[in-house]
Amino acid sequence: MRKSITRALFAATALLIAGAAQAEEINFGIISTESTINLKPKWEPYLAEMSKQTGLEIKPFFATDYAGIIEGMKFGKVHAAWYGNKAGMEAVDRADGEVFAQTVNADGTQGYYGLLVANAANTAINTAEDVLKCDKTLTFGNGDPNSTSGFLVPSVFVFGANKVEPKDCYKAVTNANHESNLMAVANGQVDFATNNTESLTLLEKNDPEAFKKLKVIWKSPLIPSDPLVWRKDLSAETKLKIMNFFMTYGRHGTMEEVKMAREVLTGLGWSPFRPSSNAQLFPIRILEINKSINKITADAALSQADKDAKIADLKKQQAEIEKMMAEAPNT
Repeated sequence: MRKSITRALFAATALLIAGAAQAEEINFGIISTESTINLKPKWEPYLAEMSKQTGLEIKPFFATDYAGIIEGMKFGKVHAAWYGNKAGMEAVDRADGEVFAQTVNADGTQGYYGLLVANAANTAINTAEDVLKCDKTLTFGNGDPNSTSGFLVPSVFVFGANKVEPKDCYKAVTNANHESNLMAVANGQVDFATNNTESLTLLEKNDPEAFKKLKVIWKSPLIPSDPLVWRKDLSAETKLKIMNFFMTYGRHGTMEEVKMAREVLTGLGWSPFRPSSNAQLFPIRILEINKSINKITADAALSQADKDAKIADLKKQQAEIEKMMAEAPNT
């Protein structure tokens, strides 16, 4: 009898070990809005709880730039990720990605703003007009080329709208993440830089002295909150597990469990997620088209006939997207 019980215990243990060994591994990509050393402690509690509740083995995947996360998803090294809208669009178009959720700010709002910031002590720079003189006297901290607020939005609303090409207008142009650009402006390493309201709020909390050294000289129209994207080829079962976690975390459970989850989300700057789809990228696609139109319009190497043909094609694409926007919700 004792031997049979022992054998049963061994069998049960073996099944548990086998089940643990067979847990599906999901690499979760995190875009480099800050340094990895700052992002890691914010994300680890969330991903640990995701592993616990889904039964999946969730591993963080960091890269030095946005392209690293997009490429990781393209080649199957990243299975799900947090992106900005521009990077999310690239993941959908080039990396077999699909939007499934959207962040919601800690205050419940569903958007943020792109910014241009300058050093508060610089009395010569107070508005966007002050940085559009194109006399090659200023240094500019641009964002990651796949960043919505750090690159695409200012490219359209500031530079493209005023027929300004940064590399032709400034003494030096660098590309960096939001955190690095804020510190570069605060420390006088660049005259002005792109950024966003989320990162500026974070700096105010983490480094109030650096925050005091900054001033906003331009603010964009509202940008939709960030998308969460998974690879389309994940199994239906895995997608269900991930979706269930994202939609219930911070909403379901005991009072204590919900409170703890909300604290983790607040650390990320968010409240519970909402469901979404590729439709949330429609406004970003239109921005990208406008950026292309501005670039073609300013291209002196193109004949007017070539410009007209290229722009007509882009306008046709824009009309198709606007039609889809009218027929489908943005989420």
